[in-house]
Amino acid sequence: MMIKETSLRRDPDLRGELAFLARGCDFVLPSRFKKRLKIFQQTQVQNKQEKKLGTPLEPAANDGSSPQPLSPLVHVNNVTINVPLSINIPRFYFPTGLPDACANHEQTINRIEMTFMGVEDQKADIHEMGKIAKACGCPFYWKAPMFSAAGGERTGFVSVHSFIAMWRKLLYNCHDDASKFIHLLAKPNCSYLEQEDFIPLLQDVVDTHPGLTFLKDAPEFHSRYITTVIQRIFYTVNRSWTGKITLTELRKSNFLQTLALLEEEEDINQITDYFSYEHFYVIYCKFWELDSDHDLYINQTDLSRYNDQASSNRIIERIFSGAVTRGNVVQKEGRMSYADFVWFLISEEDKRNLTSIEYWFRCMDLDGDGVLSMYELEYFYEEQCERMEAMGIEPLPFHDLLCQMLDLVKPELDGKITLRDLKRCRMAHIFYDTFFNLEKYLDHEQRDPFAVQKDVENDSPEPSDWDRYAAEEYEILVAEESANEQLQESSFEEYEADEPVPSSEIGNKGDKIVISSLSEKCGKLHSVDEE
Repeated sequence: MMIKETSLRRDPDLRGELAFLARGCDFVLPSRFKKRLKIFQQTQVQNKQEKKLGTPLEPAANDGSSPQPLSPLVHVNNVTINVPLSINIPRFYFPTGLPDACANHEQTINRIEMTFMGVEDQKADIHEMGKIAKACGCPFYWKAPMFSAAGGERTGFVSVHSFIAMWRKLLYNCHDDASKFIHLLAKPNCSYLEQEDFIPLLQDVVDTHPGLTFLKDAPEFHSRYITTVIQRIFYTVNRSWTGKITLTELRKSNFLQTLALLEEEEDINQITDYFSYEHFYVIYCKFWELDSDHDLYINQTDLSRYNDQASSNRIIERIFSGAVTRGNVVQKEGRMSYADFVWFLISEEDKRNLTSIEYWFRCMDLDGDGVLSMYELEYFYEEQCERMEAMGIEPLPFHDLLCQMLDLVKPELDGKITLRDLKRCRMAHIFYDTFFNLEKYLDHEQRDPFAVQKDVENDSPEPSDWDRYAAEEYEILVAEESANEQLQESSFEEYEADEPVPSSEIGNKGDKIVISSLSEKCGKLHSVDEE
């Protein structure tokens, strides 16, 4: 029913309702007003755009009282409507941290100046920077990034003036630890950290931490240890898989807290996150056992030998296809580097952590559509069936296995398993082992299902699967090394009793393990550590 233009003036109820609507009142209009309301709303939007800068104001009443702020008036179809004034919303987004109004930066600067006065010529080298870092209120092992950011790498020392200029600028631009840390380590004008940005920091840890003093006699292992730590940092912190750690990712991780623990804990193996030498030892020895030509690269055949060929050939093909590359890194055809092996080993031995779940989901998602279809599940299970039949084990039909897996994961969409489903179900390790790790799949089948459910429901803090694996493997490697050393010593004593010592004995006497050149070097490192 059409409403005449004059009906708005004659109908005070409609005029009042429209005025209430303009003020933001929430009410339900009768059906006869809906069409008229639509015209009114369109006209209101058009007038706001046209009269944004030129809205007439109602003259103030001169009643002698204090002046009141006036609301602009909008005329729509000969009706005057009050428009509420805009609200000033305070700033709520602080990408570099929330500024602390109570912070006394000048007091911090004075404390730094006093610390520099205790240094010869007020010029601090890298060894003196630990005291400067503590004066700044930062962890001890921030000293190398501070030294570099103040220009110490160019001159070999940092003067009080150059350091204070750098630190004053940082204090006024960065307001939390994460933003300060990235500002110190990152390249100029970068708001993220790449892998090479961590090298000076970690080299300083290797050079000065009391738990790594034995590495001073083995400089060839410095880069290998640093590579391992960097890969573990990005494996845990870089949740976006971009190869660039952002402020948000750093804030959500425990890396800065773990870095601060280094100055308190002399035994670096007690810090299992990122820095443990025992974990590095296990990873490197496992890689060296597979690297038959010792060129620091392994191929598909080498990787298939891991854990007595427990992983299927189809999943190994997917790993080498580039499905799990990070950032802009290009997968070298048919080759896996040591850095890539670190990601593989942690993902293989701890399929409960989030990065591992994402790692194997990428491998199983053949078409990259973000969903594991029934075809993809059957593709991987086919090889498992073939291997079980070769072992004389009757495999479960795929249809029956599929029912079990769907009951296990409980996907939101019928017949489609997403990454979110696997993260939510807390049984991703059983799901993945079923499709591409025969040894672990058979272990799961033999376990008590009630024990499995109890493990899932247990929320108490326990060592991760990776921590347990690394501890067990380290003990095995140490036992093997000790046995080899005893065998060598007994053989040497028998040979020495029979014949004079030849000149070549000097080189053989220092050998700890005869399995390979890497195991020999690792044996030397470990023997120094044990002593």
